Amino acid sequence: MMSRMAAAVVLMAGVAAGAQAEAQSVKIVEPADGATVSSPFKVKFGVDGMEVKPAGDMSANTGHHHLLINADAIKAGESVPFDDTHLHFGKGQTETEVKLPPGSYTLTLQFANGAHQSYGPALSNSIKVTVK
Repeated sequence: MMSRMAAAVVLMAGVAAGAQAEAQSVKIVEPADGATVSSPFKVKFGVDGMEVKPAGDMSANTGHHHLLINADAIKAGESVPFDDTHLHFGKGQTETEVKLPPGSYTLTLQFANGAHQSYGPALSNSIKVTVK
């Protein structure tokens, strides 16, 4: 049977780990969800609880951004495809200009490790934009 002191230490460690996990997130800082934009438009990326590093760097709690055009978040551990709808920012970029024809789009920011393996939906964020 665990002492009260040991139980408190285990509980505090679990709370700290949970707080750290909750602090890890990505977001599209700009444009705002629901925005109407003119092409080309600037997209700014944000990340909390992780450090942006170039592709190839496999340090713990690091990775780089990918912008998915009309594509869903990628399952954890799966590689981000290299194609026209999965834009890679392997140099550690935190913003870009996107050129799209007029229409409605879902933009999904996906964070992945140095080998382009997704951290999953927990480290993704989607917004909708209309290009006029």
